[in-house]
Amino acid sequence: MAYTTFLIALVVVAMVAVPAMATDHWVGDDQGWKLDFNYTNWAAAKEFRVGDKLIFKYKKDAHNVYKADKEAFQTCTPSSDVTPLTSGNDEITLTSPGKKWYICGIGKHCEKGMKLAINVLAAESGSPAPSPSGPASSSASWISPNEKFVASIVAAFAMFVVIMT
Repeated sequence: MAYTTFLIALVVVAMVAVPAMATDHWVGDDQGWKLDFNYTNWAAAKEFRVGDKLIFKYKKDAHNVYKADKEAFQTCTPSSDVTPLTSGNDEITLTSPGKKWYICGIGKHCEKGMKLAINVLAAESGSPAPSPSGPASSSASWISPNEKFVASIVAAFAMFVVIMT
């Protein structure tokens, strides 16, 4: 009886925890941060919340990422007091709600559309824990475990055991 109660509690915890997880957003999905990609459409299909991460993947030295304000975003002019991110694998945790802007400061990349504007919503109730929503690519650097999937499998297994006992 205690075992069944434990499994039911596990299922309830998994069902509650899954929606509260933060998400890792791979900017541009499997295309990454690059020229000739529509980041406006990409962002429109996503929901960004406090606690989520933006992950900018790109070839180092070919691009960079500047956090920008609205004016810098519109004029494609990075602020001189902002240091660009240049690793090629840049992660930005979204720490507050509101509009956020990012641009590439290399050459005319921003003018050619290499810029991202998002609206960050307040965190869902519960403690965020990263859950990647990255691309399905054959490159190992793009693959990350999906904690929501794992939690769903655990919940399904627990339900199966409860039903079978």
